[in-house]
Amino acid sequence: MIYDEEFEALPREAIEAIQLKRLRDLAERVYATVPFYKKAFDERGVKPDDIKSLEDLQKLPFTMKQDLRDNYPFGMFATPMENVVRIHASSGTTGKPTVVGYTRRDINTWSELMARTLAAAGTHRGDIVHNAYGYGLFTGGLGFHYGAERLGASVIPVSGGNTKRQILLMKDFGPTVLTCTPSYSLHLFDVAGEAGVDFRSLKFKVGVFGAEPWTENIRNEIENKLGLDAVDVYGLSEIIGPGVSAECVEAKNGLHIFEDHFIPEIIDPQTGEPLPYGEVGELVFTTLTKQAFPLIRYRTRDLSVLYREPCKCGRTLVRMGRIMGRSDDMLIIRGVNVFPSQIESVLMSRKDIAPHYVLIVDRKGHMDTLEVEVEVEIKEEAFSGAVKDLQNMGRDIEKDIKDLLGVSCKVRLVEPKTIQRSEGKAQRVIDKRKT
Repeated sequence: MIYDEEFEALPREAIEAIQLKRLRDLAERVYATVPFYKKAFDERGVKPDDIKSLEDLQKLPFTMKQDLRDNYPFGMFATPMENVVRIHASSGTTGKPTVVGYTRRDINTWSELMARTLAAAGTHRGDIVHNAYGYGLFTGGLGFHYGAERLGASVIPVSGGNTKRQILLMKDFGPTVLTCTPSYSLHLFDVAGEAGVDFRSLKFKVGVFGAEPWTENIRNEIENKLGLDAVDVYGLSEIIGPGVSAECVEAKNGLHIFEDHFIPEIIDPQTGEPLPYGEVGELVFTTLTKQAFPLIRYRTRDLSVLYREPCKCGRTLVRMGRIMGRSDDMLIIRGVNVFPSQIESVLMSRKDIAPHYVLIVDRKGHMDTLEVEVEVEIKEEAFSGAVKDLQNMGRDIEKDIKDLLGVSCKVRLVEPKTIQRSEGKAQRVIDKRKT
């Protein structure tokens, strides 16, 4: 379902005309109201009036996460605090959190974008949304909450955690849409099984999953186990939260970027030079309509690809591919670039492996080591009785990883339900070299 055909199905020329007008307005506003941008523009010798076409976007400076931390907490805001009605902050693994602000109009825009997101997943008025994204400073919970209400659906604001109680509510309330991280959906499945509940007997028809990278194999795993359509959603707090782009349930083939609000770019993460459609690089976003916290050419560090081929759903928006990793979270092991998603693709290609794993990177002497700890998909009572089979399975996986990535590793198979489950973003990597 297309929520807003006025903007989601526009001809390309009309989309680009809207983008150019809004980009010029944005450049003028941040130059006048945000000291960081005035200085950055001046250092590059560019003025807002220099924006004559969308190609001129490349004249403007990049914005980095460190710039946001350097201006902590409110130095990047483009509006007085009396106009800011909401403040969120990223969880930030290092240094200070990233603080984002919203005016009342920003909240309204966000709600509209989340309504589009849920509608693309097949959500309608009358659906019941079980929202297990975290509420609070994290943008996920409230973003989905406001979007579902805007769409006319009912919301169960259950948040993360207390998983056994969530299963009870699912049985009693009969929700039809599940929103949470992909890893938490599998945890819900496990807990339901422990409680004697067949997840597929629940009323869910679709799940909208995001906030962490996941692969097509994980999608298949979720759909087969939970008995629903699993669609991807992308966002980040700095840009607006969830609602930057979303898959449509009709195609499940790339995430439609809401281009009337965001201009996407793909750049070479090393040089910063723009890359053409179809090439993998770092995602960069410019926010066109945000009032409190606008950003120009924000480097997300997420690696993806953009493409413009028409989609059968009728949307004309540019699509982005599934996030393939992060340019700054990339593991370099003995000189080899390794993304967790690449190893995950090997693991999830096997039916005897569960979708729960941890990569442990360490250093012995001067050599990096990689250990892959992964659960096997067999009954617990059978785990200790098949030592030889498990050894062969481990060696097979080690060979597959070596063949794909060119890096050797040690695979350690563990019993089901051994690896700690996450109620938010799954921690997939433990890098002991940094400790």
